[in-house]
Amino acid sequence: MSKNKLLNIKDKIDGNEVDLSLCNLTEVPVRELAAVPKVTVVDLSCNNLTMLTPEFCGLVHLVRLELNKNRLECLPEDFGSLVNLQHLDLLGNRLTELPVSFSQLRSLKWLDLKDNPLEAGLAKAAGDCLDERQCKQCAARVLQHMRGLQEEVEKIRQKKLQREKDLEKKREAKQREREAREREVKKREKAEEKERRRAEYNQQMAAQAAQEQQKKRQEEKKKKNGKAPDQKSSSDPPAKPKRSVLWLLLKFLLLVFLGLFATAAACRFSDLRDQPTCREINVLLDQSLSWAKDQKVLVQDLLLNLSSSAKEFIESTQQQLTDKN
Repeated sequence: MSKNKLLNIKDKIDGNEVDLSLCNLTEVPVRELAAVPKVTVVDLSCNNLTMLTPEFCGLVHLVRLELNKNRLECLPEDFGSLVNLQHLDLLGNRLTELPVSFSQLRSLKWLDLKDNPLEAGLAKAAGDCLDERQCKQCAARVLQHMRGLQEEVEKIRQKKLQREKDLEKKREAKQREREAREREVKKREKAEEKERRRAEYNQQMAAQAAQEQQKKRQEEKKKKNGKAPDQKSSSDPPAKPKRSVLWLLLKFLLLVFLGLFATAAACRFSDLRDQPTCREINVLLDQSLSWAKDQKVLVQDLLLNLSSSAKEFIESTQQQLTDKN
């Protein structure tokens, strides 16, 4: 509202009352009315109001409200917030029903709903409202009727909430069943997997045992078939020590021979030959050499005899062959 209209509203205030009737209003100046909380009686009759904004319900200081002869088709849902309202005139509007919160107007003592296209139940509760007494009765009966509607609405709401809770419980139950089935499936799959691994392990162990058994049988068969060679091979190793002893003996004799040869050479060709021991050794060496020469002569004579005999044998054999031919 403009400042001029605000001044006009203040001009229309008379004590705790403000008269805004016959002002051709299409909406209620809620902000301006809220600015003057001392005004508890508001006359908005004979205007062109089709609705009340939700902000109108904030005028909780109102005690008397004249809304007759407008074009109201409905009241705000929170209309019951006007808890101090005692007198309400809704004559000659287009209302068919009242909001459920209307039952919260516990201070309401007077109500006029004539000339509204009310639904049957509400119209019956409102009555004719032709005088002061009937309008008071109208307020009481309508409040009772609206409390009944509020109880029904509350029951419906509770039933709806209960249905929603039941549905939620069913969904939760289904979810738990689904989770239980999934857990059971996973448990079964784990058990099957474990059984499969166990079977594979048993197969591996059986195959390993079979291989070991087969290997053992092959070894036993080889032992049976190769017993003689094994015995021969077992008798061979003792020969190695014999060869080793002979080889050591030969090396020992060789060392002894070399030692004797070195001793003989030392006694023969060095200054030690005049020593008593070396003289004895030289005497033995000379005797050995003379003996060897004698043996050589004997061997030569033997070889000559053998060669002459062989020559005679060959000549006689050739002569015989010649005679035969």
